[in-house]
Formats: sequence, structure tokens, C-alpha cells
Amino acid sequence: MTSEPTRDPLADHLLTPENSALIVIDYQPSQLQLVKSMDHDLLMRNIISVSQLAKLFGVPIVLSTVNVVANNQPPTVSELREVLADSVEIDRTQTNAWEDVEFRQAVEATGRKKLVMTALWTEICLAFPSLDAMREGFEVFPVVDAVGGTSIEAHQAGLERIVQAGAQPTSWVGLASEWQRDWARVDTVPQIIDLVLASRLYRGI
Repeated sequence: MTSEPTRDPLADHLLTPENSALIVIDYQPSQLQLVKSMDHDLLMRNIISVSQLAKLFGVPIVLSTVNVVANNQPPTVSELREVLADSVEIDRTQTNAWEDVEFRQAVEATGRKKLVMTALWTEICLAFPSLDAMREGFEVFPVVDAVGGTSIEAHQAGLERIVQAGAQPTSWVGLASEWQRDWARVDTVPQIIDLVLASRLYRGI
């Protein structure tokens, strides 16, 4: 049971903590309220787990909100904001985050070309920046069970649109395994076992 030498984490075609960034867009109460494609509690558990994974592996995170200043919308849901306390909320007015200069600069500043994308709603706030990012040479990996749309059909249409353009869908558990990759990388094994298995999968939540 000998592991191969670790592949170059920057050049790896799969996701690694060194070649990817997490993008978190518009997880606000007003957005969550209108999600109809999956259970709200499960959706929030999944995006919180994704964010905890990114923190565990030291993956850079870009966090954005919409209309907090311009239209007095509430900011990021408090439970998620606690996990992302170190991240600055980049507030915008655009439905397409990629059209906001500060957001785009923050993504570019990570130096990563593989973007793990999460957003509410799938058909707008995930789809639009994903399409623009891919057009500019980024790879996009939507976490399909940590995003939601205003209907099941809207969610599916949003995912299909970006997949047809080249996006590579994953799940939050798949993401955890891809970042971990080898159980011989012992530094993060206890946290992965707790976060993914003990706290979530074994408990069925």
C-alpha cells in the first residue's frame, strides 16, 4: 500500500488546496427564502461544510453579497458568516458578480484558476459569473448540493447551462475527498473524519 509521490499540486488537473479558490455568492436570508430546489436546512449545512473544508485546507475564499448597502438587504446568513469571519463581504448591485470590479479583482488576486463556485440562486448568481469566468480562462466547479434555485427546473437549467459551457460539477463530499485525496496526508485526516463522516454522513444529516 504505497502511495505514489504527490503530484504537483499547482499543475494537477484535479482540485487541490493549492490550485483552487472557493467563491461564495449571496447566501443571504432574502435569497435563501426563495430557494425551492432543496431543503433550506440541508442547503445551509452543505454550504457551511464546504466553507469549513476550505478553511481547513487553507483555500482562499471570496465572499460576496448583493444589495446590502444599496437596498438595505440583510448580509450573509449568520451561521455561515461565523465560519467566514475572516472574509470581507464584497457587496454589489449587479446580479452577475463578475461585472463587479472589486469582486473580479478579488478572484484574480487569489492567483487560482480553478474556482469552486457556490451561489444563490443557481440560475442567476451561479450561472452568470461562472459563464464569464470560464470565458476568461478559469475552470469552474459548481458544488451542486450547496447551491439552490427558485425552482427545481430553474436549478437544473442553471447547472445544465454552465456544464454545457464547460463547468465540472461536484458535491460537497466529493470536494472533501478531492482536496484530501490520500489518507496518508495525516495532517487533515482527523478533521475530515469529524466534519464529513462523524458530524454529517454517519448521522444522516
